[in-house]
Amino acid sequence: MAEINGISVPFIPIVGNESSSTAKVRTSQASDFGTIFQEELEKVKFSNHALKRLESRNIQLSDTQISKIQNAVEKAESKGSIDSLVMMDNTALIVNIPNKTVVTAMSIDEQGDNVFTNIDSVVFA
Repeated sequence: MAEINGISVPFIPIVGNESSSTAKVRTSQASDFGTIFQEELEKVKFSNHALKRLESRNIQLSDTQISKIQNAVEKAESKGSIDSLVMMDNTALIVNIPNKTVVTAMSIDEQGDNVFTNIDSVVFA
């Protein structure tokens, strides 16, 4: 155990006199965290409402389909879209592009009147 002022502590204290290798490890970990954090921010998220709709409508998305949604969001973002309808297979998803968040989802077969409002773009994934 390490000691601080003569008291044993069950952790290694962070103090100013650390070796350069320890400092490099911390810097490396910080940059890794920053990279991972940025990657997570770029991923498509699902709102609670969308998750409930997916569950209630028995829609299951595979990793491949989520990747397609991610690509569709990137395309819509490059065109300056705000709220987009993403059509994929037999599923329609409304996505808020700036937040990269799926707002709701429905099966095309279930949608009664097939009217979508408050969207500014449509992307076929």
